[in-house]
Amino acid sequence: MTTHWILGPGAIGRLLAHSLAPLVDVSVIGRRALPSRQLLTTPEGEARAQHLTSLAAEQLVADTPAPPAFVHITTKAMAAEAALSSIASVLPSSTPLVLWQNGFYAQPRITQTWPGPVLCATTTQGAYLTGDDGVVHAGRGPTFVGDLDNQHTGLAESLAAQLSEAGLTASAVGDIRSRLWQKLAVNAAINPLVALHGVRNGELRGDAYSGRVVAVVHEVAAILTKEGVLPPNGGEGDAAWLALVWQVVENTANNKASMLQDVEAKRLTERGAILGPLIECAERYGLGCEVLKELDQELALLEARF
Repeated sequence: MTTHWILGPGAIGRLLAHSLAPLVDVSVIGRRALPSRQLLTTPEGEARAQHLTSLAAEQLVADTPAPPAFVHITTKAMAAEAALSSIASVLPSSTPLVLWQNGFYAQPRITQTWPGPVLCATTTQGAYLTGDDGVVHAGRGPTFVGDLDNQHTGLAESLAAQLSEAGLTASAVGDIRSRLWQKLAVNAAINPLVALHGVRNGELRGDAYSGRVVAVVHEVAAILTKEGVLPPNGGEGDAAWLALVWQVVENTANNKASMLQDVEAKRLTERGAILGPLIECAERYGLGCEVLKELDQELALLEARF
């Protein structure tokens, strides 16, 4: 049976494991092993128990198992390279990696340094953890797979087909770089605000937060225009980007975004991977990004209290 390793047992990692487990041999790898009995709550509220193989990275290295067909790296962006290093000694250099990080930090760095194929995945599937043995699938959305240099189309198509069979509707695309920027735009508009205010995604539609969402999207749209990233869905300007953000908010209304989960757990957030590339681009192009900088500063102050 095809083997998939999932490096990083967070919300997306465990959702991926639950989805793939009926089709392939899955191992979830983290700093420590989790209970083998794991519970998935579907968007409809149905609870499904499943036994998943969970290993600590140290144990995996000591046991030197047969290499996998894919390694999915589902850690936070700033931890992806260190996580890969922790198991690299047991991986053939030709092993395909799949990067599921938010932002646009880990993807180019690992693509440049890993000798084998590196696929990037971007998804609007919503999920959050309920402890060491539970994950809630809070909202469905499309997943796109590709590589930054368009050199592994066949591999991307094969993985997308497998993910779709597993219930995570996926497509192989030739413009994954643009789609990663699109996901970054959505994350910038949603994650910081829900993390700072302790609300779920759907609450951003209310009067208390919607104006700031619009302000973020206005700055992000200007940055992405300079980057040559076309507005989504064939639209134009701020309106197209705002429509995408509101659609994701609608689809994941009950979700606890990843940055909110970090704040609740008193972990450092991915502000550097989500807001950092946008602020850097804005400064390079001489664009104003006061709203993005304010969000970054507010998150930094919040993290300093952890």
